[in-house]
Amino acid sequence: MLNFDNQLEILVKAALKEDVGEGDHSTLSCIPSAAKGKALLKIKQDGILAGVGVAEKIFSIQEPSATFIFFKQDGDPMKNGENAFEVNASVQSILQCERVVLNCMQRMCGIATLTHQYVEKIKGYKTKIIDTRKTTPNFRLLEKEAVKIGGAMNHRFGLYDMIMLKDNHIDFCGGIEKAIELANAYVKAKNLNLKIEIETRHLDDIKRVMSIGGVDRIMLDNFSPAQIEEGLNIIQGRCETEASGGITLENIIEYAKTGVDFISIGALIHQAKSLDLSLKAVIL
Repeated sequence: MLNFDNQLEILVKAALKEDVGEGDHSTLSCIPSAAKGKALLKIKQDGILAGVGVAEKIFSIQEPSATFIFFKQDGDPMKNGENAFEVNASVQSILQCERVVLNCMQRMCGIATLTHQYVEKIKGYKTKIIDTRKTTPNFRLLEKEAVKIGGAMNHRFGLYDMIMLKDNHIDFCGGIEKAIELANAYVKAKNLNLKIEIETRHLDDIKRVMSIGGVDRIMLDNFSPAQIEEGLNIIQGRCETEASGGITLENIIEYAKTGVDFISIGALIHQAKSLDLSLKAVIL
């Protein structure tokens, strides 16, 4: 089971090491180590705020005595000109954490904002929006956290927390029936508590899956809304259903109207644009 706090600490320490390296010579050259200061996180674009908890963690790792004043919380709507938080710490820590904080928060705000747009589009329908593994290497933790802040759900975090039999698995294995049979045997032999999902590409695939059973969820990949409705009639609620492929803000309502359980959208993460934030010193 993923431990968010432990993984966040690993991510933050690696990010600080990447940026500071052998030393922040710009800061060390002109800022005394004893100098104390404060800075404000200034919002420069409208959207959904994400990452203030991460920012606090970054500063606390760099300087455990740093203090925070929160003006807004993760998931709050944010407006250009507002302040998200105030941090009080040594000036050296503020300057060394600045870029890591902004890089994390700007990316997370962009993802949360785009996710929120999708979620709002299908508000009132039973369908839930989930993300995918189409993430930035070594940054998945915060990208998926931003999806949750934006109001959607996480799919599997990695290859280890679900069995997902996609087209290449099926083709390499030798077919739908064989893939399902082997996956179930593997779960039983290893005594694993893992759900099994299988991708289908045609209505005939769905019929084959339903004839053998042994799966918890069926993905209907690149199906039109009309085809999804046909597929749901075959499945008859006997397992979870997920629509995927080619679903956008423009057509998502048509997919939600089908009654499919989940819609997975990689674009929540890989198409999100970072929002503009800045960390500005407060001069007393």
